[in-house]
Amino acid sequence: MNKNDLSAAVAEKADLTKAQAGAAVDAVFEAVTAALKGGDEVRLVGFGTFAAVKRKATKGRNPATGAEIDIPASVQPKFKPGKGLKDALN
Repeated sequence: MNKNDLSAAVAEKADLTKAQAGAAVDAVFEAVTAALKGGDEVRLVGFGTFAAVKRKATKGRNPATGAEIDIPASVQPKFKPGKGLKDALN
């Protein structure tokens, strides 16, 4: 499922136009992104938790040449599924 498919599904479930649903999906993504950028977690009870996790700088190897490379520190998004989502899948 891609973003357009998600917007279409939201439009159908919520009785919205595809344009309104697309705007709602975009707004949700922007709100989650802004919260993570601000250092907050986004907890959706029954669905899961989005968080930003800091990764340390590390050393790696180029698999083609074997040369050592530096991998810089970064902030990565992380998702932990909630009980409701896990139960729905199992």
